[in-house]
Amino acid sequence: MRQASAQLPYDYLVALVGDMVTEEALPSYMNMLNTLDGTRDETGAEPHGWATWTRHWTAEENRHGDLLNKYLYLTGRVDMQAVESTIQRLIGSGLDPQLENNPYLCFERATKISHGNTARLAKHYNDDLLTRICGIIAADEGRHETAYTAIVEQLFKSSLAGGLVVVKRWGVAELSGLSGPAAAAQEYLMAQPQRVHRLAAIQAERRLRDRRRGKQRSASFSWIRGRQVALQ
Repeated sequence: MRQASAQLPYDYLVALVGDMVTEEALPSYMNMLNTLDGTRDETGAEPHGWATWTRHWTAEENRHGDLLNKYLYLTGRVDMQAVESTIQRLIGSGLDPQLENNPYLCFERATKISHGNTARLAKHYNDDLLTRICGIIAADEGRHETAYTAIVEQLFKSSLAGGLVVVKRWGVAELSGLSGPAAAAQEYLMAQPQRVHRLAAIQAERRLRDRRRGKQRSASFSWIRGRQVALQ
């Protein structure tokens, strides 16, 4: 493992630690899910479907963090004391994503994309074990995304309000008979894909301009013992 991981560059290791730390913050995520209207687990052991799903989801996500944590420890490539300090501060600080107890706002697909990218890069750097690890986690996250899509689809059916690869799947543009706030939310949601693409174009233009000027942003990370890495 140490021989295979020796080829991984430091910027990749920073991203991998970031993925792992994200998975390790499960107490905050489970607490957040248990605050959402209509879906919360009042006692922590409720038998209804939402509570059961949340607990099983948490257990599976916990394995993701454990696996990546053990991999990083065994490679010897990162400062595990600094990593564990980050996890302690992250969980200890708590999490307020400002969801307003709204279950429509808590689902995402970013983890699937991130773990899929680390799997492809691990293959590029010939670390076959890490490729398998990240690939399995990405597949789990893909199944989570499928569950999220189905969950919100049912929320739409039950209330016809709320709110972007899934906009078409949910038929947001075709929803009619909405109340004033729901109609405003529909209009806002339909504008988001264009907004995201516009922001991505601005960022790409900024990076290109910086490269032409010879400017390269960098930062040091305690996870890799204070080494500097370029920021893309």
